Amino acid sequence: MERPAWAPPGIDISVPSVSRMYDFYLGGSHNFEVDREAARRAMEFLPGLPKIMQANRAFMRRAVRYAVDHGVTQFLDIGSGIPTFGNVHEVAQAASPDARVVYVDHDPVAVAHSRAVLEGDDRSAVVAADLRKPREILHSREVAELLDPARPVALLLVAVLHFLEDADEPHAAVAELLDGLAPGSLVVLTHASYEGIPVTEERAGGAVGVYRDIRNPLVMRSREEITRFLDGTEIVEPGVVPMPLWRSDSPDEEEDPYSFSGFAGVGRKA
Repeated sequence: MERPAWAPPGIDISVPSVSRMYDFYLGGSHNFEVDREAARRAMEFLPGLPKIMQANRAFMRRAVRYAVDHGVTQFLDIGSGIPTFGNVHEVAQAASPDARVVYVDHDPVAVAHSRAVLEGDDRSAVVAADLRKPREILHSREVAELLDPARPVALLLVAVLHFLEDADEPHAAVAELLDGLAPGSLVVLTHASYEGIPVTEERAGGAVGVYRDIRNPLVMRSREEITRFLDGTEIVEPGVVPMPLWRSDSPDEEEDPYSFSGFAGVGRKA
């Protein structure tokens, strides 16, 4: 298999990556055939996966604008993936020229490409780190240099928590991150769930099995379990809801049924 010029040396391009599969769903070009093959297998069970990812991105942009409108101009985006058009720093800096963004991911391709995209932008940075180790993120040089700990931060956890199994203690990781942020900070999240998917749970389970087979288990949680990630915050209206229903820009009837798969929510730290 020929290695593309943009692929960082040392990564195994024969193993699928969830961030590169996400890039493929969104129509990006930073993915390998092995990623596309795995994504196509998942789409055999859930053909609307690209619509779900588009709904994720649309919610993220609305939540970023909401944060800026409410005076939060610092962003910590964990599990940020491979930058695509309309990424957090673009949306945030369009709304507020002073906005600062730190991206965090553990995928070498995502980190390398993010650094290339952000070259020359002194208000944005990327950290190679894992959500399972909150302390390393909070104490990273990039966070210390860009984010003022005395001011609120919008903590973005978009389409990442469902890749942490219960044994990884994801609720504890979110609580530790939130504990390190100033009052007024926001937690912005989306999470996969069997609730709302317009196919049977058995069929959706086929797509879940594809992620399990590539050793990146996709954990489907209930709305109640997802809401627990916002413990310790005041949940912003309209609550934890299907993604298109969170302060939508367009009438619900314009949305694809797959867009309502999973949940989105925002909480504010008191």
